[in-house]
Amino acid sequence: MKTICLMRDIFKALSGFEAQFEEIYGLTLNEAMILCALQEAREEMTSTALSSRTGMAPSHTSKVIRAVEEKGLLERSLGKTDKRLMYFKLTPDGRKKLEEVNLEKVEVPEMLKPLL
Repeated sequence: MKTICLMRDIFKALSGFEAQFEEIYGLTLNEAMILCALQEAREEMTSTALSSRTGMAPSHTSKVIRAVEEKGLLERSLGKTDKRLMYFKLTPDGRKKLEEVNLEKVEVPEMLKPLL
């Protein structure tokens, strides 16, 4: 039971962090993770690669990609050799948004500080 209670406390701390993060930056943590994955890759990525990189389920990755795309922070293109594949990359606005994201503007809960 102790483990479950600790997990609950971690979840609450993370939820509070995400609420502040979203209020300040206009992004959920999942949306920010998609942008970070694209930035780190420095090239276009497929939805499958983004799912693997972020640890999100493929169906959830698709929803998050759509949300980020609607915000104009990434764009999609068809594969050059395989037209069935869809590739994603950051837009200039997506790069700018990542530059804005500065964790020091969001208060990190004490419980999560040792993890960072």
